[in-house]
Amino acid sequence: MRKQRIGRVVSNRMMKTIVVLEERLVEAPLYGKRQRRRTKYYAHDEAGQARVGDIVRIEETRPLSTLKRWRLVEIVRRAEG
Repeated sequence: MRKQRIGRVVSNRMMKTIVVLEERLVEAPLYGKRQRRRTKYYAHDEAGQARVGDIVRIEETRPLSTLKRWRLVEIVRRAEG
């Protein structure tokens, strides 16, 4: 099984590449306060169908370039407007 992540598209200005932002809540080790952590993933979008604001599912793949190690699987929800 390959890793999958769900996140929001924050950029689609590159050709066949999107930037996906994943936000998750993590508990601090000492006091247990929940903190928001963010990670950006560069993902391959062959058809160029994802737009900024879309919620997408990406999947781990072989290295496609210096930064790209993920590919677009599906668009979960389209952005409004």
